[in-house]
Amino acid sequence: MLLLRLAYATLFLIALIAVFVLWSQVGGQSHLDYMAWQWKLLLGGGAAFAAVKATAASVAGERAWNGKTLRWLGILVMLLAACGVASYYVHMYVEPDDDAQQDDSAAGGARGGFEIESWLSIYICGAFPAPSARSTETRTQRHGSARSSVFRSWDNARLPRPS
Repeated sequence: MLLLRLAYATLFLIALIAVFVLWSQVGGQSHLDYMAWQWKLLLGGGAAFAAVKATAASVAGERAWNGKTLRWLGILVMLLAACGVASYYVHMYVEPDDDAQQDDSAAGGARGGFEIESWLSIYICGAFPAPSARSTETRTQRHGSARSSVFRSWDNARLPRPS
């Protein structure tokens, strides 16, 4: 029994590597780079866990293809589909577009094209920002400049002037 547990632990580590290699090859490494780590941990770890549970159900059953094995394979397929949906969401709403990167590099910005609002909602709140109706517009069309609204409001703040 101890040897079987060791085999399952090894299978989990191999499945974890396989899930992330598959995800980066199919979904694109740049999408994974911009995705919040919580989503990668939940979806990638869940897919590796489902693969191990499907294997354990196959070994424990009288036949290899039994109900529990098919249930865990179904969960695995749903988690891998969720990985694809998360990559698509990052591609559509989180990843900076080429115009914003060129505008930031021309303005000397070190933010790499991120809007500060998206960065805060992804990394501090740990969730994806809600898509808005204007999310397909470029940042220059929305704000009139390459700077985000937070920085423009900081520039326009009414601070006491030194006398």
